[in-house]
Amino acid sequence: MSGAQDQVLTSVQPDEQESTHSIEYIYSRYRDRISRYFSMKMDAASVDDLTQQVFVKAASNMHRFKGNAHIFTWVFKIAQNTLKNEYRRLARQHETPLDFTQLESQSISLEFTKYVDFRIDIGAALKKLGEKDQEIIALRFFADCTLPEIANLVGMRESAVKNRLYRSLAKLKNELNGWGSMANMSMEQFISIVNKGNSEHSDDQLKKANHDLFTELDAHVERLAVKYHYQPSRKVIIEMYSDLPTFHQAVGEEDAPNWFTGTYQNEILKIVSPLNPGPEHTYESIIKGTVHLFAMWIIEEINPKAPKWIRQGIGGYEAKLMTPEYIQSSIKETVRNHAIPTFAQLQDDTWDFETKKGFQFSYLFVEFVLETYGIEAMNQLIRDPQQVERIMNCSEAALHQQIVDSLQN
Repeated sequence: MSGAQDQVLTSVQPDEQESTHSIEYIYSRYRDRISRYFSMKMDAASVDDLTQQVFVKAASNMHRFKGNAHIFTWVFKIAQNTLKNEYRRLARQHETPLDFTQLESQSISLEFTKYVDFRIDIGAALKKLGEKDQEIIALRFFADCTLPEIANLVGMRESAVKNRLYRSLAKLKNELNGWGSMANMSMEQFISIVNKGNSEHSDDQLKKANHDLFTELDAHVERLAVKYHYQPSRKVIIEMYSDLPTFHQAVGEEDAPNWFTGTYQNEILKIVSPLNPGPEHTYESIIKGTVHLFAMWIIEEINPKAPKWIRQGIGGYEAKLMTPEYIQSSIKETVRNHAIPTFAQLQDDTWDFETKKGFQFSYLFVEFVLETYGIEAMNQLIRDPQQVERIMNCSEAALHQQIVDSLQN
């Protein structure tokens, strides 16, 4: 990174402070749009640097802006010239710019249900479009340009831009018809771009994996929202990484155990591809594991302070990833040794949670509450876990003892 970021907000003349054409205003208003445009053209490491270069140039040339065009049009022309200069620089060094049509892992988001977006690779589909159509798609959906802005930038009539845009969308949709349920979704539900890492699998294999994931989620998403009385105010986004090392690196857990194949951060569920599940999982377990994550996400959305045994337990219970036979055989020794963990011990956020059979016992604790006290009691417990006595008519210790007794009988 150059020193551009340090310069961007310091090259402002005093008489520009209150103007909507001040560099502070322009930077805050258009930075994200310029950055998203560059992200379609260059690798992630270059995007921030090029974006800052644009606003440094805008700051130093503000006196040349005559006001006879929209300020964004002027800034975007700087961005286009900056990109061309970068391409020339790379050409002189015999390097190839990472254009979005060459990215196997470039993806977009399509609306899956009322609550879920799913990100898919469109690199191959974009290659079928001409250069001008690719530019119009990038300007409209990744730089958030209006049709008049695009017309000005590409030197075409607005009506011509509109026609080319919808023809291009139709072509893209046709290319994506093999993606199962996504064939009927609006291509205008684009949200963002992610780089998930390169995949060694064929398009048909990737399409099948995504279709299977859709099918699994389709059976649970709306049901869980109703069951736990929660209407999400934001969508969750599914990101799928090509293999375990890529996934572990993406979530900042390079040394994670092989069983760790999914997590969520804010509204984004991150999973490893079912095509590369690693040595401790299968294709099917990754697909079902996404339901586990979605259920956990709903509980945390309801109450970020809900105990881990409730979050993990509901995730496991709803996904049915573990069979009853597996659960019973895996905890048999622990139960025999009277070592069933307490609620507090299941708050463990280390990898030892798996060692102490935390997934199994959380599942069983939730199952007991649901079967003994019912879903309404569980919904109250999710929202107010400190009020066990009021909700269950027994203390937390007594509730735990009930669970222990049921497991030992």
